[in-house]
Amino acid sequence: MDIKSLDHDELKKLLSDYGEPAYREKQLFEWMHARHVSDYDKMTDLSKKFRERLKQEQPLTVLNAVERYISDLDGTRKYLFALSDDNLVESVLMKYKHGNSVCISSQVGCRMGCRFCASTLDGLVRNLKPSEMLEQIYAIERDTGERVSNVVVMGTGEPLDNYDNLIRFYKLLTDKKGLNISGRNVTVSTCGIVPEIYRLADEHLTLTLALSLHAVTDEKRRTIMPIANEYTIDELKKACIYYGEQTGRRISLEYSLIAGVNDSALDADKLGRIAHEIGAHINLIPVNPVKERDYRRGNRASIEAFKNKLEKNANNVTIRREMGQDINASCGQLRHRRLSKTDYD
Repeated sequence: MDIKSLDHDELKKLLSDYGEPAYREKQLFEWMHARHVSDYDKMTDLSKKFRERLKQEQPLTVLNAVERYISDLDGTRKYLFALSDDNLVESVLMKYKHGNSVCISSQVGCRMGCRFCASTLDGLVRNLKPSEMLEQIYAIERDTGERVSNVVVMGTGEPLDNYDNLIRFYKLLTDKKGLNISGRNVTVSTCGIVPEIYRLADEHLTLTLALSLHAVTDEKRRTIMPIANEYTIDELKKACIYYGEQTGRRISLEYSLIAGVNDSALDADKLGRIAHEIGAHINLIPVNPVKERDYRRGNRASIEAFKNKLEKNANNVTIRREMGQDINASCGQLRHRRLSKTDYD
């Protein structure tokens, strides 16, 4: 575990082993997690000798943007970051009236195989460390000079497939001595790994859990999401109800609308009933076409009709605002394009 992934007690232990006074922990933690410095030499209240030792023995995790795009439509920024092992991850900064939101990745690639998602096209390479998840946010704050107030773990990867690092990331992210983001301003998206939903519920965190449902029958869901071969919708509903009971937090149902696949009036009826059973909010997502797949999105009228059908049954529904359409801001597209180009060259 690298130094930027350590909690307070672990950092104190490391510095004690180095023979450093206890107050060094507060200084070092603040430099890494509140000020987001990218170089030990900028930690000016640490002795030069100590900084040199840290550089030799505890290299800082720092992400460098190899590509960055800014939308002319809404100011959304899309980043492709290089990790220390030259792997690549994507992050997106979205600007709203209520503040800046960053969507981060939790893995390099993904093994879940959801057919509408570009993130899974190149498979899973490895999990991200807590520091690599945090550094996506820190690097964006350094680049923009603006504070991030909301974090969505909904980029490349399945967060609950990287469970331990996700929890450590969350605790560092919400630490009052660090970035100090409210737990209620953190959303974690999952394709539905049922045992980990129960495990997360028992953590009693204040984050919002978003379940990627995308179909209302097991048969149809299996054609879209391989995880459905492991867990049924009934199992998912029970896990979500348990999560709500343990945390007091309302689940968000993520539903990608795919023309001719899951957008019928019958689909809307069944989706509404599922949402009522688990007390969930419904977030409709017009599917982002991926050239390697044959899914397409419906027109605006069909999307609005689906939403209206749900609302008539007293469901709480939103259509996700599409951000950065002119810069391929949906997850996985930028990394896959670069990898494909490299393979071709």
